[in-house]
Amino acid sequence: MKAIFKPGDKKQYRRTIESADKASFHNHTVHPVYATFSLARDAEWTTRQFVLEMIEPDEEGIGTFLTVEHKSPAFVGEEIIFTAWVDHIDGNELTCFFEARVGSRLIAMGRTGQKILRKEKLERIFQRSEE
Repeated sequence: MKAIFKPGDKKQYRRTIESADKASFHNHTVHPVYATFSLARDAEWTTRQFVLEMIEPDEEGIGTFLTVEHKSPAFVGEEIIFTAWVDHIDGNELTCFFEARVGSRLIAMGRTGQKILRKEKLERIFQRSEE
């Protein structure tokens, strides 16, 4: 694992909200706005950008937790900007904060946790889980 980041380092991810990102369950749209689960996916992708730069070829990152406080709706066609920053790195564990905004409006905030492990260790864990 490359030790290239420190607390406070930032990453950004921008995307336009699509119809597939709406709050829908079993082919039924509950609300015509950006779903919390879509928001969570994009938040985790944003913080994963740190991991992608930190891992060695024989390593991979795996999520350990995700919290989301959904504060305001966002609508299809709007650009949402995620900003993530390193909270702390403890051994092979990375914890980040994130916020998501449309313009100046805060849509959500939260935290993510990820561990960096050797790929062979992950394979062993996943094989045990299938038994």
